[in-house]
Amino acid sequence: MKLPVRVTPRASTNAVGALDESGSLAVRVTAPPAGGAANAAVTKLLAKALNLPQRDIVLVSGASSRNKVFELPLEEAQLVALLARSPKKR
Repeated sequence: MKLPVRVTPRASTNAVGALDESGSLAVRVTAPPAGGAANAAVTKLLAKALNLPQRDIVLVSGASSRNKVFELPLEEAQLVALLARSPKKR
């Protein structure tokens, strides 16, 4: 599935929020947006939160934007269940 993500770089903590009404996932990372560091941090954080290997999480679009789209090997119901049972901070 394609997952829209709204990223906040240089946050005080790394955290994955909930899906909003538009289906976008809010993610905060401490990494700066320079040199792809924030993209790598988001990929690593999503992998940990969703219990997936990092290689299965692919950035499809938005490499230089706060609004990104990731391709995940999950169905929407699986994603919602994984996000609901995992803690907010990771």
